[in-house]
Amino acid sequence: MTEQFDIVIAGAGHNSLITAAYLGMAGYSCLVLEARSIIGGDTMTEELTLPGFLHDTCSTTHAIFLQSPVWSKQELPLAEYGLEYIHADPASHVVFPDGTYITQWLDIDRTCEEIAKFSRKDAETYRKMMTEWRSVSPIFNNIRYTPAGWSKPLAEELATHPMGGIWLRRQALSAWDIIHASFEDWHVKSWLLWFAEGTMQPGERPGTGTLAYSFVGGRQRNGWVIPKGGSWSLPQALRRIVEKHGGTILTNQPVNRLILEHGRCVGVETETGEQFRARYAVVSSIHVKHLVDMAPPEAWGETFLYGAETYKPGRSMFVTHYATSEPPLFTVAGGTLPVVGAGVAQTPERQLRISEHFQHGTVGMDAPVLLVLTPSVEDSSRTPAGKHMVKVISVHPYELREGPEQWDTIKTEVAARDLEELRKYAPNLTDEKILAAEIRSPLDLERINRHNWHGSCHGGDLSPAQVETLRPVPGYAQHRMPIPGLYQTGSTTHPGGSVTGGPGRNAAIVLLKDLGRDFHEVVHS
Repeated sequence: MTEQFDIVIAGAGHNSLITAAYLGMAGYSCLVLEARSIIGGDTMTEELTLPGFLHDTCSTTHAIFLQSPVWSKQELPLAEYGLEYIHADPASHVVFPDGTYITQWLDIDRTCEEIAKFSRKDAETYRKMMTEWRSVSPIFNNIRYTPAGWSKPLAEELATHPMGGIWLRRQALSAWDIIHASFEDWHVKSWLLWFAEGTMQPGERPGTGTLAYSFVGGRQRNGWVIPKGGSWSLPQALRRIVEKHGGTILTNQPVNRLILEHGRCVGVETETGEQFRARYAVVSSIHVKHLVDMAPPEAWGETFLYGAETYKPGRSMFVTHYATSEPPLFTVAGGTLPVVGAGVAQTPERQLRISEHFQHGTVGMDAPVLLVLTPSVEDSSRTPAGKHMVKVISVHPYELREGPEQWDTIKTEVAARDLEELRKYAPNLTDEKILAAEIRSPLDLERINRHNWHGSCHGGDLSPAQVETLRPVPGYAQHRMPIPGLYQTGSTTHPGGSVTGGPGRNAAIVLLKDLGRDFHEVVHS
């Protein structure tokens, strides 16, 4: 391609497209190159099982995104361009091995009634917990949507809050520390721990304290939020905005080399040898583990190379997609319940043992902890009339003792065990109700999308060593890479994985500043 663009962006996940949309609004011509045949990265929806069954390949809920300025303030007019959200109620339904359950409703009184079945004290503690989280969450949300290191230190931000000192301690504790100390009944503890680990972080890890509040609080506030039509509805709306502002998106264009001239990144080269050049900057969402191979080592410097070398993947998912003739019907008092977001929480002790499997490279098939998603309960556009699509997720290590290739041998057995466990609580989902299935192990997730390095759909671990000003590498957390002219966005940058839009918005803020533009003036012009 001989045409030159102002900005060339490698990758068409939702964060890259958000960056492109803001830059387009500012008047810059953007070219977005996507390696796969479909845009969206891990916000994709595809016919994985049978024609007409639209499965979300990775993300399904966009709960955090609803709190982003991108959506909440419509900085990008996504609603105008076709994006619509469904607030599923019940918000969630989580079952326990003794046959009991907690159904979470948007009406907090109803949720507290569910908790009170086990402990009235815990129900009141939960109500207080939600109130306290709502009062402080805007502070944490502001940090998420500000480039790393650009906001005031957390202690300074919290100093303005009447419970600031308490929250400073809470965020440094583990989610399990808070849950275990605050609640008395094991069912309630297990329920909250199941939510806390929803972002693929170990609940017992120090620094995860806010996860005891945020994940369950998001569902309590908005329900199990799903985009109508599937997760790909977000990148499709973003595509329309990018193209409205003159941007171009090309698929089947895997980038494998950065073009450097006089030490500056001036473009990219694809696997076919085609080159695309940028007048002002190149933006990458390529995983940093792969990005460092696209330029000579001396271009990166020792610090960045060490940071990439020591970058950890974190937890990985095992996913089975089903096309079915009916949804899982969970047994409840007085009948059955279909629900968009459900879980098999087991006991707190079983959930805490997941970390041991990652440490030892083993697959724990006893009493699997599950997330079960059935968007077709609320969104009939996802399947043929009267049919449903179900996604069953468990958490297992990519690195097995026998090597990751062992997944090809055992994945059918693991999927069968997960389904067997689900059937204890939704016995209607018999073999004749299952029309087709697609199994994706952590190894498969990496094969399908290279960004899912070692099966992580969240861009890598969110340990204390890989958050905020340390993500992806200390000294390079503000989206500017060691190579002049090269910027990074996507889940390997602050605030990390999940569908937040934060990395895309933050990268746009930084790049626009470097181009002499004010982000807020662009948004409000």
